Amino acid sequence: MITVALAKGALLKDSVTQFAAAGLDFSAVLVSNNRQLMVPSSCGRARALLVRNGDVPVYVAYGQAQLGVVGYDVLREHQMPVAHLLDLGFGQCRMSVAVKESSGYKRASDLPPHCRVASKFTRCAREFFDALDLPVELVHLTGSVELGPLTGIAEAIVDLVASGRTLQENGLVAVEDLFKSSARLIGNPLSLRLDSGALNSITEEMRLNTKMVRETV
Repeated sequence: MITVALAKGALLKDSVTQFAAAGLDFSAVLVSNNRQLMVPSSCGRARALLVRNGDVPVYVAYGQAQLGVVGYDVLREHQMPVAHLLDLGFGQCRMSVAVKESSGYKRASDLPPHCRVASKFTRCAREFFDALDLPVELVHLTGSVELGPLTGIAEAIVDLVASGRTLQENGLVAVEDLFKSSARLIGNPLSLRLDSGALNSITEEMRLNTKMVRETV
C-alpha cells in the first residue's frame, strides 16, 4: 500500500485535489468532523497520513511515507534526504526579510551588524545573512514573528509572506526576498528506486495535471 504524507492546513485542499487527479481519493480528510490521522483512499490502494507541515519530509525521509506534499520553505529549512519530484504550483509565497515601516531600512544590507533578527526559519536566515557577510544574532520564535520588531526583541524578521496583509496591518514592510516557495511533491529515494511503477505513474499524472493547470491560467 502506498502511504502519502499530507500537511494539515493551507496546503491540504489543493494536495487532495492533486492526488485525486492521479487516481487517489483522499477527500475524506477534508470532512469537517474527521479526526483520523491515517485515512485510506476510496480505492483502497493508498492511505494518507495527516501531519504537520514540518513533519512531512521526516516521514518521507524515514520511509513511513513514500510520497508527500510540503512547502519548499520547509525543504530548505530542514534539508532532509528526500527526492524533489515536482513543483505543484500552489501555495505560492516568498521568504522575506521584513522590518518596521518606520525604520528607514530599504534592503537587508542596511541592517546594522550584530542586530537581532527573529525567525522560525533560522537555517534559511543564517545562510542568507552569511552570504551577505552581515553578522546578525538570530532569535528563534515559533509563533507570530511579526511581534519581534514591534516589541523590540529584534530589528527585523525573516518569514513567509503571501499577500503581505499581516505585515501591513502590523506596520511592517518586506525589504528583500530570500526565495520563492510553493508546494512540492517529494518522495522517499529508496522507495522510488524499488518502485514497480505505481509511484512513477502517480508522479507523472500529477505532472501532467500541473502542466494543464498552468496552461489554462
